[in-house]
This record gives sequence, C-alpha cells and structure tokens, in this order.
Amino acid sequence: MQTQFFSIISKSLNISEKQVTNTVKLLEEGATIPFISRYRKEVTGALDEIQVAAVKDAFDKLTELAKRKETVISTIEGLDKMTPELRKRIDNCWDSTELEDIYLPYKPKRRTKAEIAREKGLEPLATFLLFQNPGDITRRAEQFVKGDVKDTDDALKGARDIIAEIVNEDERARNQIRNTFAREAIISSKVVKGKEEEGSKYKDYFDWSEPLKRCSSHRMLALRRGENEGFLRVTISPEDDETVLERLKRIFVKSNNEASSQVETAMTDAYKRLLKPSIETEFSSLAKEKADEEAIRVFAQNLKQLLLAAPLGQKRVLAIDPGYRTGCKIVCLDAQGNLIHNETIYPHPPQNEKAMAAKKLTKLVEQYKIEAISIGNGTASRETESFVTGLRYDRELQVFVVSEDGASIYSASKIAREEFPEYDVTVRGAVSIGRRLMDPLAELVKIDAKSIGVGQYQYDVNQTALKKSLDQTVENCVNQVGVNVNTASKHLLTYVSGLGATLAQNIVNYRAENGAFKTRKEIMKVPRMGEKAFEQCAGFLRIPDAKNPLDNSAVHPESYAIVEQMSKDLGCTMSELIANKEIISQIDPKKYITASVGLPTLQDIIQELEKPGRDPRKAIKVFEFDPNIKTINDLHEGIVLPGIVTNITNFGCFVDVGIKENGLVHVSQLADKFISDPTEIVSIHQHVKVKVLSVDMERKRVQLTMKGL
Repeated sequence: MQTQFFSIISKSLNISEKQVTNTVKLLEEGATIPFISRYRKEVTGALDEIQVAAVKDAFDKLTELAKRKETVISTIEGLDKMTPELRKRIDNCWDSTELEDIYLPYKPKRRTKAEIAREKGLEPLATFLLFQNPGDITRRAEQFVKGDVKDTDDALKGARDIIAEIVNEDERARNQIRNTFAREAIISSKVVKGKEEEGSKYKDYFDWSEPLKRCSSHRMLALRRGENEGFLRVTISPEDDETVLERLKRIFVKSNNEASSQVETAMTDAYKRLLKPSIETEFSSLAKEKADEEAIRVFAQNLKQLLLAAPLGQKRVLAIDPGYRTGCKIVCLDAQGNLIHNETIYPHPPQNEKAMAAKKLTKLVEQYKIEAISIGNGTASRETESFVTGLRYDRELQVFVVSEDGASIYSASKIAREEFPEYDVTVRGAVSIGRRLMDPLAELVKIDAKSIGVGQYQYDVNQTALKKSLDQTVENCVNQVGVNVNTASKHLLTYVSGLGATLAQNIVNYRAENGAFKTRKEIMKVPRMGEKAFEQCAGFLRIPDAKNPLDNSAVHPESYAIVEQMSKDLGCTMSELIANKEIISQIDPKKYITASVGLPTLQDIIQELEKPGRDPRKAIKVFEFDPNIKTINDLHEGIVLPGIVTNITNFGCFVDVGIKENGLVHVSQLADKFISDPTEIVSIHQHVKVKVLSVDMERKRVQLTMKGL
C-alpha cells in the first residue's frame, strides 16, 4: 500500500517517487524535518523543509484515509453487502469525499423517515414508482394500506420518503450539487434580529452576499466569528434552486405520468431537506478549512519573519517597561541576558519625578556599562523614549523600541516563574523586553505563538492545525539559526532537532553539574542522549571557542573527516582553512564525492567553512518615529511618516507610526503596481515610509499608503 501512497504523493507534489520514498523512510527512522532538509540532501534530492513537511503531511493523510477505508470495508462486510465490484471501488479510492459517498448507503443512521417507511413495508411501492411505468398509482398504493399505513396518501408519502433517501445517497446527484456549489454558490449573511446594536462591529456583514469562490480567507473567518458569537446568520446556497432541480430532474425523472410526478416530488423534497443542507455543510466546512489554511500560512510566514528578526547580540542592555501611574520598571542585563539589577522610576505623571529618574538612569548606564536601551512599545512608550533620548550619558548608546506583544503572557507563565521565582511579573516583563532586543528568537520561543501579535483570527482557525504549523515554524527557525549549547535555555533547546523536553532539561542539568561543554562529542555524555538523538541535534548545537572550530559551525560531526582531508590536501591546519576564502577557493568538491556524500553536502560544507556559524539574520537598525506624532489627534491627511510593519494579512499590512493605533496599508496601496501578496513588498519589522490617506476618529482607524514614496 505504501508504494501506492508514494505514487499519489509524487503526482500531487510534483516530485519523483524516489524522493518521496526516501523522505518517508527517513521520517519513519526518526529523522526530523530540519535534519533531513539540511543533512540528507543527496537522499531526498535536495528537498527543502517546506517540501519535506508536505511529504509528511500527505503521507499522514493517506495513512488516515487507509484506516477509514478499513472501517468502511468492515462495516459493509458486517452487513453482508460487499461485492467484488464495490470492494474494487473502495480499494482504488483515495479521495475522502468519494469514499464517504460510496459508504453513505451503508453507513449506520439514526431512525430516518425512509427507515420508518421501510418498516411499514413500503419499499416495494417506492421501487414501483421509481420505474415510472404508466398506470394508476392510487390503486397500487391501496395494496399497502394496512397496519400503520392509514390510507393511500400515507402510503405514497412513505414511498416518497424512501425515494428521497435514495436520491440523497445517489453519487450522481451529490456530484451534480457539488459541481453547482463549486461554480455558483453564494455566501450570504444577515444580522440576527435584535442584535444590530450589540453586534455593530459586524455591521459590514448585516446584509452581505458574494460568490463563495471569491470570498477571501479573512472575510470568511470574520463571517464565521460573527455567526459563532450569535450576531450573524450565514448561509451558502446556489444562486438559483430551480436550475439545480432541473438538473436533478434530468437524472431521476424519466417519464411524464403519475409515478414520475411522485418521483419529482420526492426528488424536490430530497434536495431541500437532505441534499442541499448536506452539501451546504460540506462546502461550509471546506470553505472554513481553506480559510484556516490561508490564515495559518500567513501567520506562520509572519512568525518566521518575527523569529528571524535582527538580534542586537551579546550586549549589556537596560530594558524599560514604561508606564504612568505605576512608573517605569527598569532592569539591567549582562551580555548573556542575566538579570543584574532592577528598580522603578517615575518620570511621568502623576508623580513627575523627572530629575530623580534622570539621575538614576544615567547612574545605572555608567555603573553597569550599558551598551543599549530597550523600551517596550506599550503605554507611555513614546514619552519614555523622548525622556531617555533627551538625557546625557557617559557613553554612546543605541535606543530601541521593541514590541511588548506577549510579554505579559510570558511574565505570568510557568517558564518565567522557573527563571525568576523571586521576582514579580513586572520585573519578568521588563527582562523579556530586554532579551527580545538581544535575541528575539531565544526569547519569543518561550511565548505561545498565538500571543505574539502577528496573526489574524488565530483563535478562530483549527487550533490543532495552527499549533502544528507554528511549532514547525519555530523548530525550523531555531535550527536554521543554530543554538549555543552552553547558554541556551531549556525552552530553546526543546526546539532543537532530535531533543525535546527531557533531553533539553538533561542538557541544562549537565551544564549545571559539569560546567560548559567543551566539545560536541561531550554532548554524548548527557543522560539519555543516544546515537540517534545526537545525530539529529549535533549539527544545530554550537560551542563557541571550542578546540575544534567545526564545533561552532553547521558542519555535522559525521562530515568532520571530509574537512580534515580537505585541510590535509591543502597543506594547512583546520584553523587556517576556516574563514580563509583564498585557501577555500582552491577546494575541488568533486574530489570528495563518495557513495554517501554528494555535491549538495560538499557545497554546504564549503559555504560553512567560508562563514562558520553564520547567522542568517540581518543586522539590527535603530528606528525613530516622527517626534511630533504622539496620538491619533496629531495625524492629518497627506502627512508622510516613518513606520514599522507590525503585522501582515492577505489584504495588506499594519504599520506602527508611533501612536496607540496601528494604521492599515491596504494591498492596493502598497505599490504603484498590482500586488496579489503583500509579502512581495513588506516584511515584519520592516522600516517603511507611509502617507496618511484618512483618519476615522470615531472608529480609531487610520488608512495609509506607500504609493509614490
């Protein structure tokens, strides 16, 4: 059966069966997606992490479908209704919708109208009507008037109920309705009577309709949220029911007589009572699933950009969580992110202790040799930034404003309590603001990705699918950057290929008991670190200042011998070879190809030798808002401002221009050309220039444009 899976996946993903087969084999052997995409390129034909994940998802879905087929076969065989033709159809079916259609006539049901009619002995009458032969149907119906059947009308009604169920379970009928829905379905929404005022945020959808196939992901999710909250009624229906009934009539109505009239009546009942609601539910589910997939894709893309945001690096940082009444919480962190001091200053109303706050701040900068200041972008952020930049220090300082999204979630979390059991949430939140500047990836992995603020409708989409996608995104980012095994937190280590929570904790415990790791080989001494786990994680763990410089690179230990041979052939030491482009340029990779090591791996090794342990993230840049813009009241149409992209959706991006409300640049306003995907133009945390198009004071909405700037 697996061979059949490989063929199906190969065609659907447009890659060779060999690539699929080898990838699945590696996955079944316990290899992780980051490891496969980075260190097994020869085996997979250089599939990247997205393609490897797609193979895994497709294989998992087919495996689930195979299990469902077993259930279907078992049920039908239990009814003693399996035939060779039916078994062949099921065996050859790899479409879940088609499988359910095949199964529908045999599927256990609750007691339906048709079942009640059959119990009354009316199935022969239904069969007679379906033949649609000429004759007096009333006289035929009289033969069934007995027991629970009161009269001929009752008999005919029961026969029609049986025919309606037959129509509903007919594959041709279901596919006809599906095709109609796919081409012509309209999604509509109406406000629930009496909910107009309470549900005013959905007023755009109080009387809304559009073709289903044109309904965007964000609009679909908005409609479903309004429906779930009880403010909207949402329906999906063909544009014209009469046209659909005419198409069904061509399938079921074969004559023009009394029996045909009964069949047509039953067919109409089947459509309105059974078929239409069933296909509407199916399309509603499919549309929601499609909207979820798109929303999750955008969320994962934004999260990746956020996690790979430029780090300040190992610098001494003073972090400020700004506030008015409760003051500004200050923490000082050393170059490794350890908390070395904390206190509170009150430079803003109502206390207005500016002089004392200034004295404390400048003293802390001098005392702890601070190199950069990180300010949270929440309440009193702009005022705090203005206060901080207006002071004179004994050294040059860089001042950054960083996103606070999720900081409060982290500060109250179990992870934060474990890290800082003796400090309250305000101190923990300030520490998070400082560490986010130093290394966004290492800090943000501690927070539930849904709380980071770069998604849309994240609580409305399929939560299992969302978690799977975001966890995979975090894992890919962590392994793309690499992790310092001697400083990484337990939570960061959890995402390293092959580790997980237990081994991550064991690494932290080993460090505490034995000191820093001196070699990658020493990682093997960690309790429960087997050969397979070491193989999966070793290439992603870095040891700065190790005796062997390759231990601080992405070169996997399994390839060390190749590099040693390269240096030997070039007549130099390993240290002389690494980062020396002149010597590296003399390497002929073809000389080192073996049965297990091909050109892709050798090219990766050479790239890594040129820049060992290279960080794929860009260098950080200081950003300054317009000092004259503090609130939405300072904005006016036509003003051009600097801003930072904070979130990206299918319909545009949101930009922080230094006020509480983020402005929207609609996709049509991103460039002077047509743009279908905003990520073609912008990325998370990108510094941009925007012009104000309009300001809606009542709804606190700002429309921006990037055209012509």
